Order: sequence, then structure tokens, then C-alpha cells
Amino acid sequence: MERIDGNAVSKQIIEELTGEVAKIEGAKPCIVVVRVGTDPASVFYTRKKVRTAHAIGMESRLLELPEGTSIEVLFAEIDRLNQDPGVHGILVQSPIPGVPNERDVFNRVAVEKDVDGLNSRNLGMLCQDDPAAFPSCTPAGIVELLRRYAIETAGKRVVVVGRSLLVGKPVGLLLLRKGSGGDATVTYCHSRTPDLAAITRDADILIAAIGRPAAITADMVKPGATVIDVGINKIPDTAAKKGYRIVGDVDFEAVAPIASAITPVPGGVGPMTVAMLMRNTLQAWRQAVSRPA
Repeated sequence: MERIDGNAVSKQIIEELTGEVAKIEGAKPCIVVVRVGTDPASVFYTRKKVRTAHAIGMESRLLELPEGTSIEVLFAEIDRLNQDPGVHGILVQSPIPGVPNERDVFNRVAVEKDVDGLNSRNLGMLCQDDPAAFPSCTPAGIVELLRRYAIETAGKRVVVVGRSLLVGKPVGLLLLRKGSGGDATVTYCHSRTPDLAAITRDADILIAAIGRPAAITADMVKPGATVIDVGINKIPDTAAKKGYRIVGDVDFEAVAPIASAITPVPGGVGPMTVAMLMRNTLQAWRQAVSRPA
């Protein structure tokens, strides 16, 4: 069994991006991260994204808005960033307190600056195999892990357990694309799928993105399959300093001996998300500088 190390791969990508950004003369790629409120997890993730961009050599800003900010004010800030030629990427951190439909916010971000890949137009462009599309970062990270570990996708049966717009749907679209990291036969499963185990046992590559601890058990995995665990779940643990520990959607200890390769949680898919965000930002800069004035 090979343990797929997302920390190591993400570090390698960050180093590659640092080298590419260092070659840029003049204004560097710029990303603005927008956060509403002070949710502890959001504070942690937004600061990490800004720090990572800065470490690469990009310009990075954090726009902090107070909880209770109206949708009109949030839209006005996004519009201002959309119109700023010095800003190449915009990310609005989720969750967004007080916003009943976050998709309205994601769709407000200009498609050419939507480095988080959550605008509906980007998803449509992904369906059309448009190379200008920004894939959402976690699915892009999954495909990059498969590439870098030389796990073949062409002609393989991929089963995606989960149908979210953030992970499930786009990762299937990426794996369906023609060419490297694609050409797979993709099956989607979800909470209403009957006899789920019978389908997952046929998977050469099994991707779990359902948000339920240890939902994928050993009897659901074909021997020799590659297992990608996207889940991030807190479960109580009195022995842990914080009173909980983070586990995935896969029963790692039971499944690992069966799989040929598997991502751990933490340290698997998670670290790839920020690396892919940075890569999308560099792509956004390239597209901006090549666009006719």
C-alpha cells in the first residue's frame, strides 16, 4: 500500500510556483481573499491562503468585513475588486454568515478572477473542456495527486461518492476530460444510491466526498483500488488536546491494507487545495496579461 502524501506534493507545487513567479518582471499576480465575520476556521484558512501567496512572491491581500455585512455591501466590494486591473484572483471564504445562498456571491465574482472555481460559468466552461476554466481547487488537487503518483486514469473505472458542487461533480468532470489525468469512466453515487457497496467495489479509483466519518469500509473497496478520501470530520476524542480528532470519510485502518494507494486524513487531499488556488491565481494572471487591452 502506498500512502499518498499531499503535504509533500503541495510543497513541491509551491516551490515550482515560487520559481515561476520569481521570473515575472513588474507587477506580480495578485489575489484578494474576502472574509465576512470571525469564524475561527475561516480566520485560520484565510490567513493561511494570504501567507502562502506572499511566500510564493505574489501580492496577497485580506479583506475582512464584519459579521452582519449586508449582501449589498459585499456585492459592492466584489464589484470593486472585479474592476481593479491590479487584482487577478478573488476568493470569498465560505461560510458567509447571513447569506442564504452563497452561490449568488460566488457568481458575483468575475469569471476571469474566480480562482476558487465556484462561479457557475466556470463550471459550465469545465463541462465544455474550455482550457480557460478554473477548476475548483480540491478536485484539481485530487487529479494532480493522481498524476504525480503516476496513477493511471485512462480507461479506469472511477466511482465518486458525493455530488456536491464543491467536490463531487467537478472532480468527475475533470476525470472525464480527454488527455492526461482524464479519460476515465466515471460513476456518481450519493445518499440515495441503492446497494452502494456493490458499485464502489467495482472502482479502480474510489473518491469519497460525503462528509460522514468512516462511511467507506473495507467491504466496499476492491483489492488494489486507489482510494481518495476528501472527508474532514471532527469526532470526539478525550485523549486529544482539543477534545476531538480529524478523520476522513474512509475507515483508514481497515481500508489501507486492501488499497494499492490511499490518501490519509489529515495530510492527503487537504494540503492540495491551497496549492491549486495559487496555481489558478498564476493562470489568472497569465490570462490577464495576454488579454488585449
